[in-house]
Amino acid sequence: MELEQGRFEGFPAGALATAIPNLFFTAVLPRISDPAELVVSLYFFFAHGRKKGQPRFLTYAELTADDILAAALDSLGEDAVRRGLNAAVERGTLLRLDAEPAGQEGQAQELYLLNTAAGRREAAAIEAGEQDMGQILAPPPEPHEPKPNIFELYEQNIGPLTPMVAEYLKDAEKEYPADWFEPAFQRAVEQNKRSWSYIAAILRRWEAEGPDYEKAGRDLERPRGKRSLSGRYRHLVRH
Repeated sequence: MELEQGRFEGFPAGALATAIPNLFFTAVLPRISDPAELVVSLYFFFAHGRKKGQPRFLTYAELTADDILAAALDSLGEDAVRRGLNAAVERGTLLRLDAEPAGQEGQAQELYLLNTAAGRREAAAIEAGEQDMGQILAPPPEPHEPKPNIFELYEQNIGPLTPMVAEYLKDAEKEYPADWFEPAFQRAVEQNKRSWSYIAAILRRWEAEGPDYEKAGRDLERPRGKRSLSGRYRHLVRH
């Protein structure tokens, strides 16, 4: 997941909020020295609040596959998730236990819960075997590589960025869904049309007609009646 760069424009009216106990700020925060522990702890409150059902926990696999957490920890080293979790458990912010669904030997998953009264009750119930973890634990998500952003896609498939092209790409990032970019570049490569004008035309057509990732590619520069492109990229398309 690529986060848009630049200045944050502020929180809108009515934005949802995450509840964090005041004790975290008075008793825990002043003792944290590793930024990885701080990021993991704060993000855990957010992710925990979004979980549904009981018991409420997050698995290590879920946390390591989370794109937002990965982006937040990107500059803190490859072991930042593990380091942050270990520190939060040692400090007492989080509880950790291993759970193995009945009949699934060797399939234990690492669970994390908030060290609250409810979290402690849930952890005790899991450890006592009072929870059917086979009905609760989902298969761990497959690890995945982050998708390249539009600038990386351009450099990988077209060539070096110029300041002018970079501006076009910034505009496109704001105008089109992020998951359109990789298939659009792929379509251009398949058609041997390695230019931003061709990719811009693909994006404009998908905006008007919907994406067609599964359909065979077609040459966008071939005349198609009197229909023409409009908008900010019109001047980029060769006729």
